[in-house]
Amino acid sequence: MASHIAGYPRMGPKRELKFALESFWDKKSSADDLKKVAADLKSSIWKQMSAVGIKYIPSNTFSFYDQMLDTTSMLGAVPPRYGWNGGEIGFDTYFSMARGNASVPAMEMTKWFDTNYHFIVPELGPDVKFSYASHKAVDEFKEAKALGVNTVPVLIGPVSYLLLSKPAKGVEKTFSLLSLLPKIIPVYKEVVSELKAAGASWIQFDEPTLVLDLDSQQLGSFTTAYSDLESTLSGLNVLIETYFADLTPEAYKTLTGLKGVTAYGLDLVRGTQTTELVKKDFPKGKYLFAGVVDGRNIWANDLASSLSTLQALEAVVGKDNLVVSTSCSLLHTAVDLVNEIKLDDEIKSWLAFAAQKVVEVNALAKALAGQKDEAFFSSNAAAQASRKSSPRVTNEAVQKAAAALKGSDHRRATNVTARLDAQQKKLNLPILPTTTIGSFPQTAELRRVRREYKANKVSEDDYVKAMKEEIKKVVDLQEELDIDVLVHGEPERNDMVEYFGEQLSGFAFTVNGWVQSYGSRCVKPPIIYGDVSRPKPMTVFWSSAAQSMTKRPMKGMLTGPVTILNWSFVRNDQPRFETCYQIALAIKDEVEDLEKASINVIQIDEAALREGLPLRKSEHAFYLKWAVHSFRITNCGVKDTTQIHTHMCYSNFNDIIHSIIDMDADVITIENSRSDEKLLSVFREGVKYGAGIGPGVYDIHSPRIPSTEEIVDRINKMLAVLESNILWVNPDCGLKTRKYDEVKPALNNMVAAAKQLRTKLASAK
Repeated sequence: MASHIAGYPRMGPKRELKFALESFWDKKSSADDLKKVAADLKSSIWKQMSAVGIKYIPSNTFSFYDQMLDTTSMLGAVPPRYGWNGGEIGFDTYFSMARGNASVPAMEMTKWFDTNYHFIVPELGPDVKFSYASHKAVDEFKEAKALGVNTVPVLIGPVSYLLLSKPAKGVEKTFSLLSLLPKIIPVYKEVVSELKAAGASWIQFDEPTLVLDLDSQQLGSFTTAYSDLESTLSGLNVLIETYFADLTPEAYKTLTGLKGVTAYGLDLVRGTQTTELVKKDFPKGKYLFAGVVDGRNIWANDLASSLSTLQALEAVVGKDNLVVSTSCSLLHTAVDLVNEIKLDDEIKSWLAFAAQKVVEVNALAKALAGQKDEAFFSSNAAAQASRKSSPRVTNEAVQKAAAALKGSDHRRATNVTARLDAQQKKLNLPILPTTTIGSFPQTAELRRVRREYKANKVSEDDYVKAMKEEIKKVVDLQEELDIDVLVHGEPERNDMVEYFGEQLSGFAFTVNGWVQSYGSRCVKPPIIYGDVSRPKPMTVFWSSAAQSMTKRPMKGMLTGPVTILNWSFVRNDQPRFETCYQIALAIKDEVEDLEKASINVIQIDEAALREGLPLRKSEHAFYLKWAVHSFRITNCGVKDTTQIHTHMCYSNFNDIIHSIIDMDADVITIENSRSDEKLLSVFREGVKYGAGIGPGVYDIHSPRIPSTEEIVDRINKMLAVLESNILWVNPDCGLKTRKYDEVKPALNNMVAAAKQLRTKLASAK
């Protein structure tokens, strides 16, 4: 019985790639140094899978930034502003597309389906000249082969690539991206031909858009594409991989009818109904790559349950045609549990990171083949039983409080217009008030102090002193820049979710459980294993200290319940909304304590609210109802004069704008600049928004410093569709990943732009 891994984490067990990338970007190391780190990581991954016994090992799932960007490079679809003149795409062009440079902005970045991973959105139009411009897929296959490992090269499929793209600036929004299919297929044919010549026997096309709500024309594009590729694919075994949700019956019929395709990879963890489609009708002689090991969470697989599922499928597809697989790439989980030296043994026994999931896949394959490892299965069963019965998982008081939430929608008593009037009397802010989103640059010294405090090498008094000095520096800088509503800069926080999770019950934490978010940015999601509550205040001390340093309003900075949920590894033994309501009650306690401490502006970030939206439209309403309700729970008890902000970033918000309005926040700051002001189009189309709103005026994920004139232009576009009395001026997101020599001039230009327009608005009265 064969085994397959759909993809693997790239950063390395201790973020080796992250540090190599940042060193290269800072010009502290060479391209050869970066490539050497990458080669070592890939070699280690391939050899590890080979040693475990995995038959179908992926290549070309490694990336220096993003696999969609790799595909853009492969197709030579470089936007003209980057000045690429043909030839093999090198690091300069590649990283300029990802991060921007001194003269041009980066390409748009958005969430990969409903995950916390971000991809670089291709910008396409009728005039794009596609050409084979990056040989990475073939080079990696040869690289693995030289190590004695025969891999399955993985490509983003042509239809999903186009469906996940957007019309370039200046191209009609109605332009059919799928009309480009005949132009990109020839490049795919070149890549496939080279892979065949290099000795590949299998090839994997990732077509995850098959799980979306697609119309007949879109589904027909898959048929067209693979019919066109059929002759080139002849002689290869072709796997089409889908993931993250069920296939509709129409999509399943399309998939299983594709010409030249040998195998179908299905997510049977999130796609529970897809199993029934397989049982009803599976093409004879084809392979099923059954994704029964969860690629998106860190819980140990229930091996007995998975084996039962596989045995039922084996009866349908045939013993020789069933391959045990992961539900999706393991990119979305942490790398290796062996690096976790601080987790207690009980919780550790409940978990499986990427390296352990590889072992689980192989153990299931061997069990199907009659070589069941009884000791391994017995240990797994004991861990499953331990988790179900452990007293640390359940808190009756928390469950009772969450159950009592039913029957109320938890809205503030006064409407937002009246609240904004009351808040303005108290805060006395100018028109077009300026603020930032929360975090300020985290210097190496700051990280050192925080790291040493956690390791008990720095006393609590010295730690508090160092943090207060950093807060004072950030406050003084904001006052010097003349920003209106200040933040304390969050020097005490390494990660916005981890920070809160460490202070809430029901959470566990890892030392090296890093997961890639985008580029070199990694996050370390907390693990929610039990019922959630707040034992004591979490941020009041730092917010009060910061407010005492200034007469200007100081924002209390919290992470909202939906974002904590969506950016954690969540328990899978109860519905997600029940866990979210528990977190909402904990954050509500914190909001009310901040208000008592005279913090008059409180930001409750819901950066990941859109991210959790189910992929199927039929499931949207239920999710949005409980997600928006959870946010309202957090602040339903505050006074009218307390201004509640929220923040959202890097997703397409236009389709949920009415739910955002229903959150009933006083002010929302939201990503706007990197997506070509896509957000503003919803207001041009007539949506009325009465609360305060701050569409981001510049992209903080690029080192590029915007000019005052550029920001003025952006604000003017906002003023064309939004009233000046509700508009705020702010960056797209927090400033943690930037350097002070980037942040100071950018914020200075932002404030100058706001003042320039205030003067203009005043003179127009």
